[in-house]
Amino acid sequence: MTTENKTFSLSRWSLKDLFPSATSPEMENAFKQAEKMVADFEKKREILAEDISLETFLQVIKELEVLTHQVRLINDYAELWFTEDTQNQQAQSLAARAEQFAAEQSNKILFFNLWWKDVSDKNAQRLMDGSGDYRYWLEEMRHFKPYTLTEAEEKIINIKDLTGFAALIRLYDSITNRYTFRVTVDGQEKDLTRGELMSLVHLPNPDVRASAYQKLYQVYGDEGPILGQIYQTIIRDWRNENIGLRKYKTPISARNLGNDIPDEVVDTLLDVCKKNAPVFQRFFRLKAKQLGMDSIRRYDVYAPVAESSKNYSFGMATELVLDSFQEFDPRFAQLAHRVFAAQHIDSEVRKGKRSGAFCATVAPDLTPWVLTNYQGKAEDMATLAHELGHAIHSLLASDHSLFTQHSCLPLAETASTFGEMMLIDRLLSEEKDEDVRRSLLFKQVDDSYATIMRQAYFAMFEKTAHEMTLQGAAVDDLSEAYYKNLQDQFGTSLTLSDEFRWEWVSIPHFYHTPFYVYAYAFGQLLVLSLYKQFKIEGDSFKPRYIHMLSTGGSKAPMQILDEAGMDVRKAEFWQGGFDLIDAMVTQLEAL
Repeated sequence: MTTENKTFSLSRWSLKDLFPSATSPEMENAFKQAEKMVADFEKKREILAEDISLETFLQVIKELEVLTHQVRLINDYAELWFTEDTQNQQAQSLAARAEQFAAEQSNKILFFNLWWKDVSDKNAQRLMDGSGDYRYWLEEMRHFKPYTLTEAEEKIINIKDLTGFAALIRLYDSITNRYTFRVTVDGQEKDLTRGELMSLVHLPNPDVRASAYQKLYQVYGDEGPILGQIYQTIIRDWRNENIGLRKYKTPISARNLGNDIPDEVVDTLLDVCKKNAPVFQRFFRLKAKQLGMDSIRRYDVYAPVAESSKNYSFGMATELVLDSFQEFDPRFAQLAHRVFAAQHIDSEVRKGKRSGAFCATVAPDLTPWVLTNYQGKAEDMATLAHELGHAIHSLLASDHSLFTQHSCLPLAETASTFGEMMLIDRLLSEEKDEDVRRSLLFKQVDDSYATIMRQAYFAMFEKTAHEMTLQGAAVDDLSEAYYKNLQDQFGTSLTLSDEFRWEWVSIPHFYHTPFYVYAYAFGQLLVLSLYKQFKIEGDSFKPRYIHMLSTGGSKAPMQILDEAGMDVRKAEFWQGGFDLIDAMVTQLEAL
């Protein structure tokens, strides 16, 4: 295997498969064309009736799909361009214009959604029975019937979101993505991006790890009162709409229905996570022993247990990831390779670029776009595998409609997490250095902590924060509640310093997508169960797994899970995932 390959070098993505540029005639034409499509669709209002023929009904849906595709091209181009450089004023302006445009067009076609929810059960059944791939999308829409307002009220909410919820998120992103963090590295003072700073918490030097976290939360803590107010306003907005107007039972219920996962399943998941906090507490005590410390600090949670400073060039990392996919199934490698071939990956670190990583699926006929901030560490390679796993999932489901390609959030983490596990298996099978092997095994549990326990406690904090804000809590009160959440999570397994009380204002998911985070814990525990099946069954497992991914969002998640033989309603299912983690910790204790 070559360690460098010109095909796989750090790069900025190309958005040319969407539009030649933001100022191109094609972009302006797209706005005009979308407006015309919407105006034509508005005329369909008069033919929507209880006795509408199946043929006419399907024509209406197909027309809606085409115009939704057109609006999405504009919106997603603007959003992706903005993430390349959140300080680019032209990108900020286009993103705001595209959001405004999308909301206005959405309001004009809202009548179809409202009409469909009002169709009688008998006629809805008749139409769904003949609607093929659109069926689950239509069924899911009707789930929201009890929480739907009048057309006028729904239009007001869409417009209000532009200068409310969406504007606050844009403001939060613009503020936080301009932060730089001045720290001393190798005797030199440097200004780092958040992504660069966070790579330091994985280094062997304990002082560097501590200074990275201290600097991170000093910067966020200094602006915590402002960022906290933004968050509380988002909470109030969420509550005003979802509890006050729509009458959901709890703030998290609105997200659960969007995921089509019953409230009680999410409650069971979080309860089992809380019960298993001691598994990770035991792991942190083991890590302290490995590091030669009486007790680790919160700064040391992701510390390497061996002095392995192994770096992976982007070329080498890409080959390893693609090889691990190839070993599982050649199709996986081919689909991942399409992201590179299409120049749809933005992997380099730049000031102003959005931190973290994501995969954006625009439409079934387009290869997804992947953003990472690659810095050569094993965890960066795992992130690459994770995001390419998302892309594979989308591409496997690309024969579905625009409305049914995407799986719900908890199932959307399946292929990504499975992809990471395939990569770790590949690395373990090839690695001869015992220090590196031990580091990889520890990293598997580190990752399970970050994806399961950390995210579950995030969700628990969100529930608390929403309740406390309703009761009139101040920003400092939320910081105190967050600190208590950390104390419950870690017990006496590590030393927790005071600046971590500001960690919550640095978590973009709390702002962007309230109650998203439990999807990670759901997905990781689900994948542990799937991966265990794969290890037992071998090749016979693969068709069933690929079928599950290929289903996308064309079936209810509970149906998909039931068909895969997974009863997520029972605490025992989730406990099975923790039993595997417990076994990993026992294996590490024996090393």
